[in-house]
Amino acid sequence: MAGGEAAAPGALPELAAVHWRRRADEDSLRRAGRLWTLSTVAHTVPFVAAALVLGLAAPILLPFAVLCLVHAWAIPELYAARGARVLKPVDGERGGSERVALGLLGDLVDHGARELHGRSGLMLESGRLGVWLVGEAGALLVRPGGRRVHCYCVRATGPGLPPSDRLAHLLLALRTDEPGFATVANLAFSGARWRVRRRLRPPARLALDVAAPQSRAR
Repeated sequence: MAGGEAAAPGALPELAAVHWRRRADEDSLRRAGRLWTLSTVAHTVPFVAAALVLGLAAPILLPFAVLCLVHAWAIPELYAARGARVLKPVDGERGGSERVALGLLGDLVDHGARELHGRSGLMLESGRLGVWLVGEAGALLVRPGGRRVHCYCVRATGPGLPPSDRLAHLLLALRTDEPGFATVANLAFSGARWRVRRRLRPPARLALDVAAPQSRAR
């Protein structure tokens, strides 16, 4: 990314800290998704192939073949678990200052988003790149069609912020510059929605179930 892009009107100032990254767009997100898929395949296919070879070689090797299949299954599951962790609530003070921050956060969104946040702790936001679920330390992007999700790890600056204040900072950054937000954030996982859903806490799973139909309609 050129320095002029980071300094463009409306661009996030944090882009200057990651000037080597290409600004996120539809092409870059599709490419990132394909690379994650290829990486997963490259890690799992050798175990599947080894399981076939061992299984056909001799019956006594069947336990080792099963072990290879377990490894092949576990690798994408571990990736998905890492992606799901971006929506985990952060530790923080949740007393009086949190109630004030929560009230300010409620002023930024409509009734439906406030209600979903009350049930899940996540904020739903539709953008050009897909439907976002924004948490206190990360965000999940449900891509158009609803089948693939990108999980981003990103933190609001400023120590001691109440959790809802952190969420409000991320939401405002997303609204200010959605491609810039996706550029600054660190991609923790990209893959099938169903795989990430299994690893989410029940409240976050509920929010993902709300976001998926909206993304399919795009």
